[in-house]
Amino acid sequence: MTKILLVEDNEMNRDMLSRRLERKGFQVLIAVDGQEGIDKAKGECPNLILMDMNLPIIDGWEATRRLKADAATASIPIIGLTAHAMSGDREKCLAAGCDQYDTKPVDFAGLVVKIQALLGNSDS
Repeated sequence: MTKILLVEDNEMNRDMLSRRLERKGFQVLIAVDGQEGIDKAKGECPNLILMDMNLPIIDGWEATRRLKADAATASIPIIGLTAHAMSGDREKCLAAGCDQYDTKPVDFAGLVVKIQALLGNSDS
C-alpha cells in the first residue's frame, strides 16, 4: 500500500485530506509540525509527502530543505501545500525542494493527479 505522510497543523484540513486519501486507497501517516514531519519521514519512509508550508516548530520550507538535504529522504517526492497563492510562491516551494505545489483550499481531484504523476502510476 502506498504511504503518504501528511504534514499539516490544521486539524480540519488534516482530517478532511486524510479521510479522502484513505478512501482512494492510500495509507496516511500524520505529522502536525515540521519536526515531527522530518522524524516520521526518516522513520516511516513514506512514498510521498504532502507538506503544509506554514507549520509550527519548523516550517514547511525548512523541513523540506532538510529532507531533501538528507540522503535517506532526498528521493521522497514532496508536494508543498500553502494557502499563500501569491506570485512567486510556486517558485519558492520548488526552490525549497518541493517536487510539486498546490494551493489551499485543495482541489482534491487535481491533487490526486499530481500524487499519481509523482508516484509514476495512474492508480494507488
